[in-house]
Amino acid sequence: MKIDLSRLTTESRNPASAEIDTLSTTDMLKVINQEDQKVALAVEAVLPQIAQAVDAITAAFVQGGRLIYMGAGTSGRLGILDASECPPTYGTSPDMVVGLIAGGHQAILKAVENAEDNRELAQSDLKTLNLTNKDVVVGIAASGRTPYVLGGLEYATQVGATTVSVACNPVCAMADAAQIAILPIVGAEVVTGSSRMKAGTAQKLVLNMLTTGAMIRSGKVFGNLMVDVEATNAKLIQRQTNIVVEATGASSEEAEQALNECGRHCKTAILMILSGLDAKQATAKLQQHKGFIRAALNDK
Repeated sequence: MKIDLSRLTTESRNPASAEIDTLSTTDMLKVINQEDQKVALAVEAVLPQIAQAVDAITAAFVQGGRLIYMGAGTSGRLGILDASECPPTYGTSPDMVVGLIAGGHQAILKAVENAEDNRELAQSDLKTLNLTNKDVVVGIAASGRTPYVLGGLEYATQVGATTVSVACNPVCAMADAAQIAILPIVGAEVVTGSSRMKAGTAQKLVLNMLTTGAMIRSGKVFGNLMVDVEATNAKLIQRQTNIVVEATGASSEEAEQALNECGRHCKTAILMILSGLDAKQATAKLQQHKGFIRAALNDK
């Protein structure tokens, strides 16, 4: 079956790089860099749609729902990368943000032939996760036409889940298939059709915003500090201490003492120092206010 790619912006030729193979290395890199500078502006243009998605994801988390990314190739790997960073950064369950890639685990490192063309595979993958109407499914594909992603969005719609699409073409099937369409239009790639470049960068920026925004809205950030970080290595143990010091103005010794008294839970240690509560009282106060430090501090 012949696929018509001629109308896809991501498949068009870029006049700015038409002679890139004749340039010096420095000039070649200048062209790439100049094109990359357009990506942030393309993402800025779709901030209202990203905000809609952040609010939907936050609402899903409140009711016990999940964020599920779906993609193929580069797009699938970006979803998995974003999902995998949430537990260490924000102390979330590994099941709260999930990344699915066409072809399964082996496709993370090596392309799986024809997997992205299989709509039924997407439905099967979502059924394995026991998708519910509390979840948010974010389909990711630069082209906006990947069958695996379309199949996932269609099944998610049937289940009643919230659907979001992230693509880089202005008119595409994925935009029509999702309730919220995020379409950063980055233009033609430096190397024609190599959508791991500008399109991939735009997707990464959008996914960063989706999870970071939802985590901030869920009370996992105080000021700009990641107060639910898990201490899984020496660097993160030190980061916990630094976070408590930055949030409270306490000394390192005071921060360490509070962290040790509450089982190294940053939020609790911060509330203890700022409110004068002991570990048990601070824990209860945080639970009462669903983990939001500011709300707990304002409850006199």
